[in-house]
Amino acid sequence: MKKQQPQISEDKILATSWELLGEDGIEKLSMRKLANRLGIQAPSLYWYFKSKQNLYQRLANTVSKVILEEFHSDGDWKEQLTELAITTRSVLSRYPCSTQLMMMTLPHEPDIIRFTNRMLLCVESTPLEQEQKMQVVTTLVNYVFYFVLDDYQHERNVSAMLKEQETLPGDELIRLLDTMSEQDAGLFKRMFTGGLFEMMGTDAAFDFGLKVIILGIEQVILEQNK
Repeated sequence: MKKQQPQISEDKILATSWELLGEDGIEKLSMRKLANRLGIQAPSLYWYFKSKQNLYQRLANTVSKVILEEFHSDGDWKEQLTELAITTRSVLSRYPCSTQLMMMTLPHEPDIIRFTNRMLLCVESTPLEQEQKMQVVTTLVNYVFYFVLDDYQHERNVSAMLKEQETLPGDELIRLLDTMSEQDAGLFKRMFTGGLFEMMGTDAAFDFGLKVIILGIEQVILEQNK
């Protein structure tokens, strides 16, 4: 009896890609590993995606589509930018390695273009020059991307260190700081031992950084209107 071939589709390939990204990260994702998980030969994948970069593009397009579906704001430009940043962070945090995917791909997919266009529309009502509007959007999205990526990488680093040693990463850092002078590490040590670094990656830290960006844009507008 002839062995039945696994039923695959573009949606199945994308869903399995997210699974592998969550397990091993983007560095270890390969078309061969993806094909093995799907129970097919690697060349079969190329009927759906001509290259791994093409797969990345489609994954990033999926993330962009979800952001657009979940973003809802009819307020002024400040409210729109704030809500868009919060929504983008929320979606990126749910899709493993999505920040890296968004940074590694070009706007050659329809929903990536729509996402970029929607960001620009947030500031279209401001008196900023067109170049400045583009810079506002770039600055905001870079902030969100870096915030999510930094949090993701921090969790991976801590997990890797815990697997390699029994000592908690914080304990090892304290021992290092104890060997350093007040001039070289005093302020850093006091902030670390005071728990201030625990704010990194939190909602409060994200909201504060976002507020700084919005206030900065407002200040530029005020200065130009003088």
